[in-house]
Amino acid sequence: MGYDYALVHIKYTIPLAGLLTFFSYPLFTRLDVVKTLFIVTIAFVATIPWDSYLIRTGIWTYPPNAILGPTLFSIPLEELFFFIIQTYITAQLYIILNKPVLHAQYLNSPATLPRWIKSGKTVGQGVLAGSIALGAWLIAKEGEGTYLGLILVWACSFALFIWTITAQFLLALPLACTVLPVILPTVYLWVVDEMALGRGTWAIESGTKLEFKLFGSLEIEEAVFFLVTNILVVTGIGAFDKAVAVCDAFPDVFDKPADALSMSLLRARVLPSSKYNMQRILGIRQAVSRLAKKSRSFHLASSVFPGRLRIDLTLLYSYCRLADDLVDEAANPQEAAIWIAKLDRHLALLYKDPDSSSAPLASQYAAENFPASALSALDLLPANLIPREPLAELLKGFEMDLQFSTNSFPIATPEDLELYAARVASTVGQSCLELVFCHCKHSLPPYMQAYLRNTARQMGLALQFVNIARDIAVDAKIGRVYLPTSWLKD
Repeated sequence: MGYDYALVHIKYTIPLAGLLTFFSYPLFTRLDVVKTLFIVTIAFVATIPWDSYLIRTGIWTYPPNAILGPTLFSIPLEELFFFIIQTYITAQLYIILNKPVLHAQYLNSPATLPRWIKSGKTVGQGVLAGSIALGAWLIAKEGEGTYLGLILVWACSFALFIWTITAQFLLALPLACTVLPVILPTVYLWVVDEMALGRGTWAIESGTKLEFKLFGSLEIEEAVFFLVTNILVVTGIGAFDKAVAVCDAFPDVFDKPADALSMSLLRARVLPSSKYNMQRILGIRQAVSRLAKKSRSFHLASSVFPGRLRIDLTLLYSYCRLADDLVDEAANPQEAAIWIAKLDRHLALLYKDPDSSSAPLASQYAAENFPASALSALDLLPANLIPREPLAELLKGFEMDLQFSTNSFPIATPEDLELYAARVASTVGQSCLELVFCHCKHSLPPYMQAYLRNTARQMGLALQFVNIARDIAVDAKIGRVYLPTSWLKD
């Protein structure tokens, strides 16, 4: 009986797991809990038979004075815990690095899939199949390559399956979302393993290893093991996230969102990519791009919301930003007024008949009167979830801005200032709140909804007042004075 292996966990793995938990906890959702339990359970169950075989055949040994003693299928308790803690560490890092990313935008159908992703999937399948063949040859050959062969056959078989069904999604994700969650824990565990091997906490028996060390006491087989197992963890969670993305991206196909943890997730996992509504996906991409360029703070803040609500908030912001850009970037006040009139007409058509879908009329009008780059923002506005009034008031706020071009000052009194701020800022907050109400799992009582609506209005006023105070000098240079003229002296 000994404590060497237990001390490895106490010094190196548990503190890291605790640190990652500390950073992920504020944004950790029920879906993240399920995702973590899912991948930890699969890793634990899939590794036990393989690791037990290594120990029982004498390939892998643990000195009796380095472990506590209890075993399961000949596997020491500390090693069983390693299966869990390694998977947990890699999973938490993956979740943290993927929080800022809206996964739905990376879905593709066969028609929209970039050629390099198709090639990457094929190359990956070839590499994994070749690794399995190499591993089988090393096992059949016996001798010094046995341990490496067992690693390759075991890990690459799982990896080939996951890669085949998820590669198109994984390759589309930013490298920070997939490569970093593999590399960072792998390098860390290489260092930990090198120290453990150097102290004799565990050992690979001679005659089954290649006797090549990556650095220090780290055997090449151990380096490969940590690399491929972390790849399995990341690709496994990626497969889960693809189902989540599909479920949340298409509310017309799946009645319940992914965080409801219903059968919709399984249906989303098997839905053929050829049936994806790519017009909606491309619109989500444009909305995310507009959000990232125009408001990095809102883009980052949106990551705290669950998938389907996050998508709708992004689409709402995209519409508001588009409307603002059309008016601000107009060549003259007359053109700006025309855009406001067209936006108002579009809203009128979109909300024409609440009992039936009027989207086709609005889409046709948008196609005939707006540039192509604006169509997705107009068509994907979640009008079925928010009332028309806040959006109509937003347009009236734009009209107040146009009055500056006539050498008049529309904000004469504090009441005018409050009206302007409510129209251009509070309306957006109130629209966002309506989306939250729609996506909330538990209905709030009317008095609470009314309180929150008023609070959203006050928050919008406060933010707009801060913006006005910050830009007094800048606005004055372009002939705009947002302070009430009754406050100013000649």
